[in-house]
Amino acid sequence: MPHEYRDRTYIRKDIILKLSEYGELTQTKLLAYCGLNIVKHKDILDDMEKKGILNREEEKWGSKTITKYKVTQKGRDFCRMILDPYEEMFPRREKGDEK
Repeated sequence: MPHEYRDRTYIRKDIILKLSEYGELTQTKLLAYCGLNIVKHKDILDDMEKKGILNREEEKWGSKTITKYKVTQKGRDFCRMILDPYEEMFPRREKGDEK
């Protein structure tokens, strides 16, 4: 089965929606829930944090450091005003759609 490509715009929306749903997620859980890979997609998280769409906090947990993310109000507004209309205009392919 071929691997399906997901546009970076939809990846950003998926991240915002997961964080909105759960409130706060560790980096590991966020990436797993969104089907992302830390090596390939860490730059997206970093960019979203830099632009104020996400908040990142690091917390010591014994000898480890846990990274947690939360969506900001700016991120929620961005999703509602930009990403939702984008997906309405350019919907993701449904399973079975072929080109």
